[in-house]
Amino acid sequence: LVIVGTVAFRLTVPTLDSSRGWTTGEVLFRLPQDNWQGYLDVLRAHPVFVKAVTSGSVYALGDYTAQTTNGTPLADLDRLRVVRSAVAGFIGHGPLSHYWYTICESFFDFIGCNSYWWVIFPKIVLDQFLWGPIWNATYVSLVGILKQDSFERVWEAVTSTAVPLVVSGLKLWPAVHIITYGFIPPENRLLWVDMVEILWVTILSRQAAEEAKKNETK
Repeated sequence: LVIVGTVAFRLTVPTLDSSRGWTTGEVLFRLPQDNWQGYLDVLRAHPVFVKAVTSGSVYALGDYTAQTTNGTPLADLDRLRVVRSAVAGFIGHGPLSHYWYTICESFFDFIGCNSYWWVIFPKIVLDQFLWGPIWNATYVSLVGILKQDSFERVWEAVTSTAVPLVVSGLKLWPAVHIITYGFIPPENRLLWVDMVEILWVTILSRQAAEEAKKNETK
């Protein structure tokens, strides 16, 4: 909450300062534009931190959604599970995604393909069959480690979810990534992906929780 509050405060300060003397209508008109510019300023100054905050928030919301849509009453919500997902998003998905998109662009610049329209397709293939499995395994591992599971349990969860998560991802991400790699600038790709990520985190979180339950019964 402190981290999210810090970023939110930084985004609202420019609007508050510049809106003195404006009418309510002018403030409402300028609010999205000024906050977007504020976000871009913070992103340029602290790219990894901002992306970590974004992913941490999305992963918390995604796990919450996974539990509530599964019929869990609010009183029985596994709050520690939500926290674990948030931590995995904050220390894992945000920073690692930042470097993935940077490395991906550098690679295709290096081989001289980034100027071609069709480059989005090899990028999607790499995303789905290289980055996707790496992140899925990282997420499942982080959640298991945060639960203090044994190495054997963590490894079993990673191996048993690897293929199902890739298959599930192929139903969603290729279509999404036509926009990701075709129209979104590299620095803003994580924000776009995180908007869609809530659905994916719901799937990912459910898969990890189901594997954890299976392991607990053994």
